[in-house]
Amino acid sequence: MNSIYSYSLEELTKIMLAMGQSAYRSKQIFSWLYKKRVKSFDEMNDISLSFREELKKNFDFFLPTIDVMEKSKDGTIKCLFKLRDGERVEGVLMHYVYGYSVCVSSQVGCNMSCAFCASGLLKKKRNLTPDEMLGQVLAFDEILRKDGNHVTHCVVMGTGEPFDNYDNVLSFIRILNSPFALDIGARHITVSTCGVVPSILRFGKEGLQVNLAISLHAPTNELRDKLMPINKAYPLEKLIPAIIQYGNDSNGRRVTFEYILIKGVNDSIEDAKKLERLIRPTFGFVNLIPYNPVVENGYERADDESVALFHNYLLSKKVKSTIRKEFGSDIDAACGQLRAKYER
Repeated sequence: MNSIYSYSLEELTKIMLAMGQSAYRSKQIFSWLYKKRVKSFDEMNDISLSFREELKKNFDFFLPTIDVMEKSKDGTIKCLFKLRDGERVEGVLMHYVYGYSVCVSSQVGCNMSCAFCASGLLKKKRNLTPDEMLGQVLAFDEILRKDGNHVTHCVVMGTGEPFDNYDNVLSFIRILNSPFALDIGARHITVSTCGVVPSILRFGKEGLQVNLAISLHAPTNELRDKLMPINKAYPLEKLIPAIIQYGNDSNGRRVTFEYILIKGVNDSIEDAKKLERLIRPTFGFVNLIPYNPVVENGYERADDESVALFHNYLLSKKVKSTIRKEFGSDIDAACGQLRAKYER
């Protein structure tokens, strides 16, 4: 049996029509689920009793449950969610001046094997379904609603490669963005990929206004091959043209390049120069991320001086660049750390 939370409005409309109902029925159900937040079909009292019984036979209300919760001094909340089959995934709630953002995992484990990342400590077991991604957002939204707040932004940057789970991630995004569901603006939603070129090209043709982030982390093929094995399949000479094409197909949407600064690895001014030359044709932004050390990987965080010099060099070359605010430094902050700890 599938969760009723698994479907976008368009998908649910097709199901309702196939069940002999009107298209309006899907909007009714969405209103009950996401506006009124009911937990059973019995509460949907403007739907006939007979059809409610039919719905019960085909769908349930399953959502992931919070198994472990860690709260940081800075207000960040990290949760380990338990899924229907007993697997666990992580999600994080962060408070910015502009609102509350949830970082969502898209897979159980990850096969990208990035050398610096905690997510790859446990290999991919399976993709997450739309309801399993949505459940992470709804759980944090329920926490916020107690104080009159709500989730305003979402980034698909947790464990997993979103474009290795393309169709499910797309359905999830459409639910987030639907005015009949969570109504999170498209430009408040970001999907991060480590560089799956065919999916980047496909994503540009979807007609979405969501943000695309590229996990780059190295300015040359030689270094990126060492840090990110996916570069061997999609090297920079394929990735950069794909990003340019994405911009053309998506009405000029500019990507953000995520660049984790690792001490003595990719944090020199020479690296900054190479990065600036590499990305200039894309007109992309750069989000510099001071590394959050993972004991198992052996890398160290770049020192503050190196981070500042790197950032200032990019700015001097008119490359829009920011240094990501650090969250949850006193808890298992890096993606995958909390799950790896509890799996061990």
